[in-house]
Amino acid sequence: MIILPAIDMKDGRCVRLQKGDFSTASQVADDPLETARDFAAAGAKWVHMVDLDGARDGVRSNFEQIRQVIQDSGLNVELGGGIKTEEDAAAVLSAGAARIVLGSAAVDSPELLDSLLDQYGEQIAVGIDCKNGIVRTSGWEKDSGLDYLEFAREMEQRCVQTIIFTDIDADGMLSGPNFEQLERLRETVGCQIIASGGITTIEDVIRLRDLGMYGAVIGKAYYAGTIDLAQAVAEAGKQG
Repeated sequence: MIILPAIDMKDGRCVRLQKGDFSTASQVADDPLETARDFAAAGAKWVHMVDLDGARDGVRSNFEQIRQVIQDSGLNVELGGGIKTEEDAAAVLSAGAARIVLGSAAVDSPELLDSLLDQYGEQIAVGIDCKNGIVRTSGWEKDSGLDYLEFAREMEQRCVQTIIFTDIDADGMLSGPNFEQLERLRETVGCQIIASGGITTIEDVIRLRDLGMYGAVIGKAYYAGTIDLAQAVAEAGKQG
């Protein structure tokens, strides 16, 4: 299972939110590139980055800092937030991102998703961010009315290979992942699943590994010190 420590960008700062609420944003690190280099020193091979301003407003105002991480950290960068057009996707992937995550666009523009999958294949992932089992979009502020399992089935039918699943109520709360929803998702689709939201302890990492997750995003737990990243990487196994 790959470990993806997280860097969320808002207004040029590395921040964390609680339950996706922008009013709870608090700075957790000074410099995204130095933070990413710390991840690499702990043995991580991937970093999960989110442009929060892009996710909410559709403007990729943090891209220069993100580009630095892509080019100079030595990590594979998985990036989400504000990727809503073919031009956005081309710009990010041409800058060297290893994988991009479509969230709102996968819900609102299935034809765009299909086009990007045709062009970029496994470099396209879909983020399923849900609250009470219902998918949310626009920086988690809009209720789509879609059941997360039905949406996941549709994504698999469209040949999406990787899904990043986030339980919004667990995100940033250090309360543990939603194992029940993750297990149901694992039973429903054959896609690679990356678990995100609430991962707090090494025991959580081990349980996700044993559940068959492809990856685990570690965010607040790293910054709060409840998980040692090097230990998480060691427990997760080979970082492909």
